[in-house]
Amino acid sequence: IKAVYLTSWSAGTKRMVDYVIDLAKTTEMNAVVIDVKDFSGEVAYETGVPEVLQYGAQRVKILNIETLLQKLHQEGIYVIARITVFQDPVLVAARPDLAVQSIGRQGLWADYKGLGWVDPASPEVWNYTVNIAKDAASRGFDEINFDYVRFPSDGDLQDMEFPFWDRQTSRQQIIRNFFAYLRENLGDVRISADVFGLTTINKDDLGIGQVIEDAYEYFDYVYPMVYPSHYAYGFLGYQNPAEYPYEVVSHSMANALARLQALRKTNPDKKFAQLRPWLQDFDLGAKYDTLMVQAQVQATHDIMGEEFRGFLLWSPTNYYTVLEGTS
Repeated sequence: IKAVYLTSWSAGTKRMVDYVIDLAKTTEMNAVVIDVKDFSGEVAYETGVPEVLQYGAQRVKILNIETLLQKLHQEGIYVIARITVFQDPVLVAARPDLAVQSIGRQGLWADYKGLGWVDPASPEVWNYTVNIAKDAASRGFDEINFDYVRFPSDGDLQDMEFPFWDRQTSRQQIIRNFFAYLRENLGDVRISADVFGLTTINKDDLGIGQVIEDAYEYFDYVYPMVYPSHYAYGFLGYQNPAEYPYEVVSHSMANALARLQALRKTNPDKKFAQLRPWLQDFDLGAKYDTLMVQAQVQATHDIMGEEFRGFLLWSPTNYYTVLEGTS
């Protein structure tokens, strides 16, 4: 799978579909990631989930989801539905009883962008997520991808109060339990999870509950977000890791693959996820021209070898770099 992520449908469904089909015909791109529920908490098509309507979360940006999927499938394009989970301003507004609270302000907590989060330990939030995922799967999406499957990572983290998390159970265990819940309730639906790039390196949960081995156990695919610009000063000895895309991606993916292989060796009869990274196609920390994007793709090929399962590119502008022999 070589996918691009369409972050906005403001240009109109037909124009966006034509753009994707053109990419598929002129490059090796063969998959697309579409927001079903994005960072705002809004659901992008007319859904049959009662809670979506009850919470005022439906904002139709894609007029006929079945027609869209049919057109893309006719062109041989694999379609991934992306669902953001615990960052959900719409749900926070509709159900403040499920939301992370501010201790100091005695109201709703928000991150540095002013966005609200729901408690990752809330059973109702878990069920809401599953219901949206089931609806998306029933429409014909090939895969359901879950993002923001974690505790908040920015904002005043000392000011958070959780209505459901007891603080006795570790963050890691909460997120792991959520992963297990998704797997149990979505049956044979093909599912994937986005995790921070640093989960490939760190053995702890980064303070957000994410440990890559937990994701390996419950998903069909795990997508580490190994954007070089997101690594801190000094990573691998580089003052600016964004300027070294090949080195950052290869190091991260080598660690991720080694950890996956170790799990397989310890549990030879168990099925674990396959790896497919998110790669950077935007200027941050450095100018990401064709060579910079190509370096990340090459690193993924070199490290994964026979286990290469493709990659996903993210460009917030929806304009993607066309690479030589790939996309």
